[in-house]
Amino acid sequence: MQKTTKRSIRTAIQAAVGLAVALPAIVAASGIPQSLPWVAGALAVAGGLARMMALPAVEQLLDRLGLGTGEEASG
Repeated sequence: MQKTTKRSIRTAIQAAVGLAVALPAIVAASGIPQSLPWVAGALAVAGGLARMMALPAVEQLLDRLGLGTGEEASG
């Protein structure tokens, strides 16, 4: 896989995480009732995705999938 393809996929993942982090604020600002089942589900998924992306194991998984940076993690 080309480096540019890897970067594009990683950027898309990061954008999804950014949206996941912002989703609660978007829902609050839009006035959509948070009790709607799909909103509750989306918020749960957003929170889970944001927490997941904070794990060092995610980088290892991306490395195994060929999407890692190829750099050693510090720490």
